[in-house]
Amino acid sequence: MPVYTPVSAPAATLAAADAPPSLVVCYCAEWCGTCREYLPPFEALSARHPEYRFAWVDIEEHPELLGDEDVENFPTVLVVREGTPLFYGTLLPHIGHLERLLQAGTPMQSGQPLPDIDALVRSLPAPQDLAGA
Repeated sequence: MPVYTPVSAPAATLAAADAPPSLVVCYCAEWCGTCREYLPPFEALSARHPEYRFAWVDIEEHPELLGDEDVENFPTVLVVREGTPLFYGTLLPHIGHLERLLQAGTPMQSGQPLPDIDALVRSLPAPQDLAGA
């Protein structure tokens, strides 16, 4: 399963999706060495978890996908399973931490501010578009 960016998948919407989204989003910056090192294991993790759509969002190129939120540390990750936020925050740059989060699937406490999930979803391929990816 590829890792999508807002540039690689513009104008896709969830309107055609049958179910709420399951997403793993890494908010990064091109200049960040830690982010560049995290990308290959993030891509490998996407292949092991095809039930999620993985996205790599450069916050300087696409600040609108954060809404009113600020990213102060990298990698900052958002995990949403079937429309329910599981995690939003900074992780140590070891892919095993993110993999355990995906396996646990425990919803986060409500009330924590989140990025603009709807805008992000609109920028990614709809599930039926992934079949040919």
